Amino acid sequence: MASGDPEGLRRTAGPGLLWALGVAYVISGDFFGWNFGLRDGGWSAMFVATAAMAVLYGALVACIAELAAATPVAGGAFAFARRAFGPLGGYLTGIAVAIEYTFAPAVIAVGLGGYLAGWLGDPDGVISTWTPVVGYAACVAINLAGAAVSLRALLVVTVLAAAALVAWAAVMVVAVPPGGWQPLQAALSQPPSLAAVAAALPAAGWFFLAVEGVPMAAEETHDPARDLPRGMAAAMITLVALALLVLSLAPLGGGVRSIAQAGNPLPQALAALGHRGGWFTLVSAIGLVGLFASMLSIVYADSRHLYALARAGHLPRWLARTDRRGVPRTALVVGAAVGLLALLLARPLAPSGVAPADLLMQVAVFAALASYVAIAASHLWLRARAPALPRPYRTPWGALLPMLVVGLALAGGIAGAWSVPAAGRALAILGVLLAVAAIDFVLVVRRRIAGRTLEQELAIVRAAELGADVTSPAADR
Repeated sequence: MASGDPEGLRRTAGPGLLWALGVAYVISGDFFGWNFGLRDGGWSAMFVATAAMAVLYGALVACIAELAAATPVAGGAFAFARRAFGPLGGYLTGIAVAIEYTFAPAVIAVGLGGYLAGWLGDPDGVISTWTPVVGYAACVAINLAGAAVSLRALLVVTVLAAAALVAWAAVMVVAVPPGGWQPLQAALSQPPSLAAVAAALPAAGWFFLAVEGVPMAAEETHDPARDLPRGMAAAMITLVALALLVLSLAPLGGGVRSIAQAGNPLPQALAALGHRGGWFTLVSAIGLVGLFASMLSIVYADSRHLYALARAGHLPRWLARTDRRGVPRTALVVGAAVGLLALLLARPLAPSGVAPADLLMQVAVFAALASYVAIAASHLWLRARAPALPRPYRTPWGALLPMLVVGLALAGGIAGAWSVPAAGRALAILGVLLAVAAIDFVLVVRRRIAGRTLEQELAIVRAAELGADVTSPAADR
């Protein structure tokens, strides 16, 4: 067994851990990031935009469940698009997902700094500056302990974070005075403009962004055909419920304008209702746990995604090495380092009046929407062109759900590009990154994978699962 890859990925996850992984990917969006949508869209627009995103992600999860059960390998969207559209389609889809999973933890790291600074006070900005670095270091350290440790740690912190959100909601309900519910009633009774909904869509997507990363753990799942659909469906139901709680209650405390600008919106909502003491401290502390859970899980997913791309020959092969615990350590460290670099570069690139985290969030959302179109198109293509492909789980209602995903993802991307501040800058960054990737494919990747069929690439996947060194020439044959 090669020293560079002695163990491969180990099967340790069931539906409970997959639920935790799916919720953990996203739960930070309940604590921070969604509130940016209140700034330009307003409260009523955020309700409509959140409903639209819930439908999009619900349909997406159903499509992914079939694809992941049919292709249970690490790589997710890359593996699906590779099977449907060949090397170039798989590569560009994989790069879009890599951008999403690299930029999203950077946004969450800023949220960690905001919660910690709001809790402890940070007049000199020292906490806000160094918290992202410490957060990334902790994510790498925990993930290096192996999938069994990191996934079980995620289960604990996810349950804590979800319980804290429910407790926060209960305190908010009790604390709101009888007349304090009128703004919510007014928001629900006033239809928003199309422009306002369009402006709120990217931030509304933050309530659900990255739940599609659950198939990254396919090779570490006991029974992918059974466990992936169950875990993803349970995660989606949980996320919709939490999003409705947060969106309904947070602006009742601090007000729409104040919450829209807050680095710690949930504790600030409590403070505005007179709960600056114990509950403020508790929600701040658990908010840090929830944010860290998402950061930890997306860093995990990013490492598995880079690993999948590398072992298929689409990224340098040294990224496909795993250690004795079965952890793709090089991909883990490189992904974290690139995320920190993106955070540093976002500060000079962000337009005046736009937070660096907001700019990175928009890039991540646009990259995600592009990958969703590719996933749904892969579903439609494989249903039509590969009817004999084993499908232990089938998406209900035939082509309806993937077509819905395509329509909503395109509509969300166009609406966001049209109405969101700094969307042009975000799209330019995404466009440059994808253009560089396309050039890399033509000049480097295409030669590296020349003559390799899909079956050969899947053989490399299986060899990696069994512990073969995927960087060796034998693995390429």
